[in-house]
Amino acid sequence: MPRKPRKKSNSGIYHIVMRGINRQNIFEDDEDKQKFLAVLQHYKEISEYELFAYCLMGNHVHLLLRVGKEPLEQIMRRICGKYVYWYNKKYERIGYLFQDRFKSEPVEDDTYFLTVLRYIHNNPCKAGLVKDMGAYKWSSYSSYITSDKKKNTQLVDVGFALELFDAVQEKAVKSFSAYHEQPNDDTCLDIQNIFPITDREARKIIKRLCEINYVPNLQKLDKQQRDYYLRQLKEEYHLSIRQIERLTGINRGIISRA
Repeated sequence: MPRKPRKKSNSGIYHIVMRGINRQNIFEDDEDKQKFLAVLQHYKEISEYELFAYCLMGNHVHLLLRVGKEPLEQIMRRICGKYVYWYNKKYERIGYLFQDRFKSEPVEDDTYFLTVLRYIHNNPCKAGLVKDMGAYKWSSYSSYITSDKKKNTQLVDVGFALELFDAVQEKAVKSFSAYHEQPNDDTCLDIQNIFPITDREARKIIKRLCEINYVPNLQKLDKQQRDYYLRQLKEEYHLSIRQIERLTGINRGIISRA
């Protein structure tokens, strides 16, 4: 079946999701994340795009950017190519790292722009990695809280978003923080609603994450370790409770409470 053409944004702004092939991690340590940010900075200067938000998770990345002199596809080819080359060399591996092509959605108005911004920054909290989004060091949230929106040399272009809240820097930052702390049910492009997980793929994830050779062996782990892996499977890898129950034989009540 031929691929559907990518939806073009009239504003030039896109929300982008990239994930590891077979949902494998694309960041093994902090050095990997630092390198990816350096790649974003490098091609920001070459491609002249504006970066409004990012969040680096274990096996996927969210970006919110506005294209400049180069089209989105070329920008992403540059970013992915450079990072994968470095990653493969570091870990002495070959082959693909990212799942075929990245996913994107156009962002056409200010209201949805702010929704996506909050959604991206809230990713670590949704995954249970932190309770406060400001505590997560691998997203752009802190750039908005600590940076001067008039500076153009930083990785994140904070001015556009802050000016949607207020022309005065101090007021804008306070409103930005308050907006992010509002209870919400934001729904945006994400890996769980664009990448259906097959049972075959889920088994590979469980075996790799839990370091077991037989998926039902997850039942045999002690409660603390078992529940830790169950949380990871639900929150980071987005396996459904029903699917985990079906593959591991663990009662859905246990999976839900983990």
